[in-house]
Amino acid sequence: MPRLSIIVGSNRPGSNGLPVGSWLLRRASEREPFGEVGLVDLAEVGLPFLDEPEHPSTGRYRYQHTRNWSALIDASDAFLVVLPMYNGGYGAALKNALDFLYAEWRDKPVALVSYSAGASGGAPAAEALRPVLERLGMRLTGEPVALPGIDELVDGEAGFRPTPAIVAALDALLDEVTAVAVAGSGSGSGSGRR
Repeated sequence: MPRLSIIVGSNRPGSNGLPVGSWLLRRASEREPFGEVGLVDLAEVGLPFLDEPEHPSTGRYRYQHTRNWSALIDASDAFLVVLPMYNGGYGAALKNALDFLYAEWRDKPVALVSYSAGASGGAPAAEALRPVLERLGMRLTGEPVALPGIDELVDGEAGFRPTPAIVAALDALLDEVTAVAVAGSGSGSGSGRR
C-alpha cells in the first residue's frame, strides 16, 4: 500500500502550515488506499542549507542528515506539499529541502496546497514551484488548492477550520493524489533509488 507524505513547507515558528498539514494528515489517514500517511514538518527535519559537496544526482551523501532525509523521501510514494507564500514566492526552507535530493523525488506524484493572508491564497507561490517540481521529474497531480485569508481559517486552539468549499476542494485533491499513488504503487512502499 502506498505511503503519502504531507510536507509542511515552512520552518517559521508559529506557521499556519502545521495546522493545515495536521488537518490534511487526519483527513488522508481516513482513506483506505494509503498504507501510511506521515506529516513531514521541515522545521522539525531541520536541514541546514545545502551542504553536500557532491551533486544530489550522484546519490553519494556525506552527511547523516542528508541520508536520513533521503530515506524518508525515498520511502514515500506520493506527496502533498503545504506551502506559504512569502513575498510572492515559496520559502527557502522548501527549496532547500527539494534541492538536497534528486532521484528520490523522480516519478512520484505531488499535489500542492498553498496559503496566504491575502486574497491569492498563495497561488503565485504554487505556480512558481511547479517548474522546480517538473525539473525534479515529479508528477504534478490535480489543481493546486489555494487558501486565502489563512489567518481567519486557523485558530490557535481549534486548529485549521476550513469552509465547506475548501473541504470539498481538498478532498478532491486528496482523491486525485490517492488515485495516482495507488496506480503507480505496484511494488509497495517507495519507488526511488534503492
